[in-house]
Amino acid sequence: MLTCTWSVTSLAPYLSNKRYGTGFSCKAIDLQSHANGDQDNEIKKKKKKKKKKKVVIVGSGWAGLGAAHHLCNQGFDVTVLEGSPEDVCIRGYWYPHRNIFSLVDELGIKPFTNWIKSAQYSGEGLEVEFPIFQDLPQLPTPLGTLYYSQFARLPLFDRLTSLPLLAAVVDFDNTDTAWRKYDSITARELFKQFGCSERLYRDVFGPLLQVGLFAPAEQCSAAATLGVLVYILSHQKDFDMVWCRGTVKEKIFEPWIDFLRTKGCQILEGIRVTDFSFNEESSCISEVICGRESYNADAVILAVGISRLQELIKNSAVLHTREEFLKVLNLASIDVVTVKLHLDRKVKIPNASNVCSGFDDSFGWTLFDLNIIHDEHNDDSTTVLQADFYHSNEFLPLKDDNIVAKVMSYLSKCIKDFESASVVDKEIGRFPQSLTHFFPGSYKHMMRGATSFSNVFMAGDWIINRHGSWSQEKSYVTGLEAANRVVDYLEEGSFAKIIPVEEDEPHIEALRILNRRFNEFRDQVPLFNFFLQ
Repeated sequence: MLTCTWSVTSLAPYLSNKRYGTGFSCKAIDLQSHANGDQDNEIKKKKKKKKKKKVVIVGSGWAGLGAAHHLCNQGFDVTVLEGSPEDVCIRGYWYPHRNIFSLVDELGIKPFTNWIKSAQYSGEGLEVEFPIFQDLPQLPTPLGTLYYSQFARLPLFDRLTSLPLLAAVVDFDNTDTAWRKYDSITARELFKQFGCSERLYRDVFGPLLQVGLFAPAEQCSAAATLGVLVYILSHQKDFDMVWCRGTVKEKIFEPWIDFLRTKGCQILEGIRVTDFSFNEESSCISEVICGRESYNADAVILAVGISRLQELIKNSAVLHTREEFLKVLNLASIDVVTVKLHLDRKVKIPNASNVCSGFDDSFGWTLFDLNIIHDEHNDDSTTVLQADFYHSNEFLPLKDDNIVAKVMSYLSKCIKDFESASVVDKEIGRFPQSLTHFFPGSYKHMMRGATSFSNVFMAGDWIINRHGSWSQEKSYVTGLEAANRVVDYLEEGSFAKIIPVEEDEPHIEALRILNRRFNEFRDQVPLFNFFLQ
């Protein structure tokens, strides 16, 4: 009896799914051992670690890392491919970038300067200086921005011609209808329709757009123009900016990536995606293919720029089967050239951040005093500066020395003291097709966050969403939105909390309500929609 009990009990786990004989002294014990075996297996199942769902993210900028951040915190198995982040964009971070500011607080890093004054130059010299608006008495939008900005040359009458543009700002409410209404015309046509003076357009609005949207105003969508204006001018303080106290890669991305790796995230550099495997039964992407390697995926997030996605679409047997991806081939990107110069002497640059224009209508550029902005150059005895050129296709083929000569010529027209300075060191960065071109008519070709593949989601500053943010903040927000779509699709984890854009001031909201009612009434007028709007 004892022997029999021992032998059956010890074999119970292996016999629980088998039929075996019955003996006079073993039958009851056999049933008990079978029950114990089932119970043991159940306990083992509960104790066994739950297999993590796999998410593959392509791209490691603000969008890709933003998605990875939330998904890692929710316990997913996250792999980031093409993990070599570069932040080729507007260098500053506006006051409304509240989600990014929240992120750096969470990471426990201090990457940003204090709020910094800025200025704008033309070929004739200083045009306008912008104060730190939040330090001044708050006036209703847009009066504070107009009143407190210190215009060096522009007459008051020219400045006042900007006020009628408020009607378009009120009408543009970031809906699909508003985007389609304004996306078919250029920014220049928009300013013309609302009575902007030639000088205000040439010396102020045009240059700001060349930096904010990376292209001349006649090549920019009016809808994107209004999107930027609404975002940075909805409140007086929204135009204020901070800058990174070093390169974004060094001060933000590297500590961020270190944090993600502690969460188990794989961030793989030098791994280029070549195609995807499509599972016919599930109608999902099952693998991300990188040459001879592949990565299984329960969900995929594509967080790359337009030019990189276009390359993938052309080479992928899977992506170019879908209409929304084919439409991306109609979009365009913009070239950027960055120039970092070390001079042989100290040149006083009145403001650390500057927008410059008027030297060539095909591009706009920014000038930064790195002695003020970057920690590593704070104590340098000579001047270190950086100039970033947007829509710089004319610069790309030039030799470095030719680029430097042009830049020094432009600088001396802005600030005379540059004429006596010489360059002792230089760093030239060329980034072809690296920024989004929001050209007129581009909106209808842009993608939304979800795709016709049920487990593939999109993120980036060019993705259509309704948050209302712009630039790096929009990229990061769309990354969080993509992460939320993964959470919803896989039915695991919690949604990321996204800080909304601050509500409109009461007078703007009241005007928007009146405008909506007027539009609703106008749409009822017979034959109104018959004519081209």
